[in-house]
Order: sequence, then structure tokens, then C-alpha cells
Amino acid sequence: MHTSRRTLLAATAGAAAVVAVGGGPALAEDDDTGRPDDKRLRALISRMTLEEKVGQLFVMRVYGHSATAPDQADIDANLKEIGVRDAAELIAKYRVGGIIYFGWAHNTRDPHQIADLSNGIQKASLAQPRGLPVLISTDQEHGIVARVGRPATLFPGAMALGAGGSRTDARTAGRIGGAELRAMGVRQDYAPVADVNVNPANPVIGVRSFGADPQAVAGMVAAQVKGYQSAGVAATSKHFPGHGDTETDSHYGFPVIEHTEAQWAELDAPPFRAAIAAGIDSIMTAHIMVPALDPSGDPATLSRPILTGILRERLGYDGVVVTDSLGMEGVRTKYGDDRVPVLALKAGVDQLLNPPKLDVAWNAVLQAVRGGELTEARLDESILRVLRLKAKLGLLKDPYVTRRGVDRVVGIPSHLKAADRIAERTTTLLVNSGGLLPLSRRTHRSVLVVGADPASPSGTTGPPTTVLGAALTELGFTATVLSTGTAPTEATIAKAVAAAQGVDAVLVGTYNVTAASSQRTLVNRLLATGRPVVALAIRNPYDVAQLPDVKAYLAAYSWTDVELRAAVRVLAGRADPVGELPVPVQKADKPTEVLYPVGHGLRY
Repeated sequence: MHTSRRTLLAATAGAAAVVAVGGGPALAEDDDTGRPDDKRLRALISRMTLEEKVGQLFVMRVYGHSATAPDQADIDANLKEIGVRDAAELIAKYRVGGIIYFGWAHNTRDPHQIADLSNGIQKASLAQPRGLPVLISTDQEHGIVARVGRPATLFPGAMALGAGGSRTDARTAGRIGGAELRAMGVRQDYAPVADVNVNPANPVIGVRSFGADPQAVAGMVAAQVKGYQSAGVAATSKHFPGHGDTETDSHYGFPVIEHTEAQWAELDAPPFRAAIAAGIDSIMTAHIMVPALDPSGDPATLSRPILTGILRERLGYDGVVVTDSLGMEGVRTKYGDDRVPVLALKAGVDQLLNPPKLDVAWNAVLQAVRGGELTEARLDESILRVLRLKAKLGLLKDPYVTRRGVDRVVGIPSHLKAADRIAERTTTLLVNSGGLLPLSRRTHRSVLVVGADPASPSGTTGPPTTVLGAALTELGFTATVLSTGTAPTEATIAKAVAAAQGVDAVLVGTYNVTAASSQRTLVNRLLATGRPVVALAIRNPYDVAQLPDVKAYLAAYSWTDVELRAAVRVLAGRADPVGELPVPVQKADKPTEVLYPVGHGLRY
């Protein structure tokens, strides 16, 4: 690794600017407190031009699998959206301090490619005058939100881990997930979610939350923070001050949280307090309005009372504050795209994530400083926090990764086994009337698998019915698969009912079932055949309330391969169900009454 590092650093024109200041010792050397030496970092800031300072505050998307030679379609997309051809041009033009990876931007094809892209980005940035390494980030929450897929290791998501209830498992998932990201050059992960999901109708958080109990969520958040950060990756708890009780998705609207200040302190604050106590490196803001915390009508991302008054002063947090994506509707409803980044900085933000139009946002910040609305000292304060983080993560010493490092760490058998073992401990048995489960091959050898096939989360094989069928076959069952979708038609239902006639049991994957959902019709018709029906909630566990006649119901909390395969091992008796509900399930006809409380989970 060191040979490669020396070669790359030597070949990189601007590397000397990072590795030493004025020919002195390495920049990233710590002072006596163990903290990156602020004096050296301030010296670095003092040499920057105003334009370079503005760039350091932005974290931007860019299309393409390569920093210098993306596919033509990605060049076209970059030219259209950002006015540059590739990541290298983005860095040269705007001197961005961070880049965020997305699957849809074609940044994450496979681990070697990701590592090469990361190295290409660092090389391009260090080649600039006074070049600095880039902080590369992504949303790798695991479960239903993951940007890097197979062959990297994918773990159960937050609500599944909440069902497992093991802080050790949460920490292990963070440590392994973090080590794999770092091996590919990603050193900031926008995870774990610290929102407490107290609203079953929440369209944007749901299973991305560890659960509904603030103290339990706080414990899991702290464990994951420690896991990620022990692997040398910055964890990011989100979405401050708490996105758990909303029925509006802030990607498309502007949610209002009506909690009183006392309710906020009791429900929403504990996981963020725990993250801060665990030494969290960064915290992401929410594009939500919380009138009890700031009556101005501004989103939290732009609220000085919330970000400076509460987060910095009351909670004592001095790490990096990053906005949620500035392209989301929740932050754009009240102000134009030119005002948003300026107001965010005035509120106390350090990193401006993914503005819809970078030229508009970048120039707005530049003009705000030139016009006196923002001071250069205010920018320096945020840049210092960002540089401290880059130094802590080792970027100032060695920003590069190697292919050998990828092979040694990413998706190795011991990591994949750990993910399987953790997933087994999360599967929750909600209903088991008459001891239908575990299914025996002797009595129920042939199984029809039907159900919803939502788009597979990044990098998992999918679709869910196929994964479930393959897992059953592997365990010696004879599985027939029929995808019926999230809204099965009358014809599809008839086909499923006909297919059920010749089998010993039916497995149905349910997905966010509502009172009006035709998934209910499908399940009830299958029940009417007299065949034993086992249902598996592949996203929200609340489905069980809509299907009271099902005799055996399991919750997997996600439709990723690792969770579906684990659920099949549980239903076949190869693993015991030990997961417990981390959220209450209310009755479908009486939402004020609880059907299954937090902690419910049956055993064999």
C-alpha cells in the first residue's frame, strides 16, 4: 500500500501543498490534545483565495464512473446540470470540498471502479494550486437505502437492527460497513438515521429508523456511530432536529412537526444527544419546520435558533453540520436557490450538500461575502471544521486507496457471514396460530411464492419473490414463484389462486398494505383456498394489522437479499425467531389502540 501511496503522491503535482506547509512537518500531525493541529489548518486556510474557500463548503454530485473519462451520457448530464464534463473539471472550476456518490449518477458500479474513481478525484484535486483532498461521501444506511451494492457487504437496515435489539450487532454492522467504504475511498457516510419513527404513516423515514422508543434508538445510534468511526469513516446522524413524526416527504413537500419543545426534548433529542456523546463527526439537518423550536416558518436547515441555538449551544456540538440535499423541495419552498446556501451558512451549517444548480449557489455565497452579508471569518470557521474532519480521517496524510485494499476488505466471506448472522437475529415472528411455523419439508415441501416486487434496493439481486424462492429451494423445498406486484389486478389474483391449488403452502411477501390495497384481496383469496398461507412483511411491519386472518406472519423490515434469506431460514426452522418489534403496531380499525406493542415477538 505504501509503495502505491508514494508513487501516487509523487505523481501528483499539488500533493506537497497538502503534505507540508512551508516545507514543515506533515499537516495532519496532531497537537498534544490529540486533535488535528488547528494552527497548521488555519495556516492552510490563510493561503486560500476567497473562491477556494467558497468551494470547500460544497459537497456536489457528479455523473460518471471515472473522474476523467466518464461515458458520453454522463458527460452530457454533467454539462447540462453543472456546466462541466467530469469530476476533474468540477474540481478545477469550483474547488469543491466534497463529492457525494449515487448509484443513479453511475458512481458505484463495483468496488474496484469506486476505488479508481475516488483516487481519480483525489488526484484531480491535489493537482490544483493549493490543492486539498476531497471528502467523499455517500448514503450507505444499509437496508432500503444503500448506494454501494453487491459484491460489497449489505447489512440489515436500522429498523431490522432495532428489532434485533443488539447494540453489539449495530456496532459490528457499522464497523464492517465503514471499513468497506473506507477501502473504496469513501470517508463520510450519511448514516445512521437518528429519527424516532413515532408516526406509522411516515413516508420518508419508516424502516430507516431504529424504532419508536427514543432511548432504544439512542443506544443503537451511539453504537453505530462508534462502529463507523472505529473504521475511520465519519458517521452522520440525521435528520436534525428529528424527522420521525411527519406524514410529508421532505423530498417533495415541506413537513411541519407539531411537537412542543418538551415533546421534542423527550422524543426527538435523545438519539442526537447520544450521537454527540459518542463523538459523532457530522450531523445532517432536516428540511422540516418545527414551530416550537423556531416560530419563523423557516426549515431547520436555515434556522439559526435550531442549528446554532439548540445544536451548537444547548447540545454543545462542535463538529461538522451538513445540510440534507439542497435540491429537495422542503428547503426550496420559501426561498430561491440563491438564498438557501447563504441562509444555511448564516444559520450555522458547514457543508452545503448537492444544490440543484451549483453555479447559482456558489456565486450566491461568493457575492454574500463580497457584499458583506457573510464575513470571510464565518467561512473560515466552517472550513476549519471541515479540515479538522479531513485531518482526523487521515485524508491530509494519505487520501488514496488501493485495489489490493479493496480485495482484502470488501465483501470478504467473514463480512458476508456476519451480515447473515445479524439478519437472522432481526427477523420477527408476529403471528403463529396453530404452530404453522416452522414449515417442514416433510409436510409442506411445495411452496408457492407470490407478492410484491418493489424495485430492488441498490446492488441486491432481487426481485424479492425470486430471492425468497431461491432461498426456499436451497433449503430443500420445491418453490414456484409468481410475482403479483404491489397492486395485483383481478387477473393476477386469479392466476395466483389457480397456482395455489397444487401446492402445500403459500408464502406472500406484503409491502405497505393499506385498507384499500388489492394486496389484501390477494391474501384473502389465497386464504379461501384452504392452503396454509404464511405472510412476510418485506418493508413496514404495520402490514400485519391489515391482514388479521393470516395464521403466520413474519417481519423482515426490508426486501434486501440478506434480510429475505434470513427470514426464510427462520420460517423453515433453520434459525429461531428472536427479533422483537421496535415500533408498536396499531389496530387497523382503531388506530388509537395497540395491536402489538413494542417488544412483541414470538418464539418457536
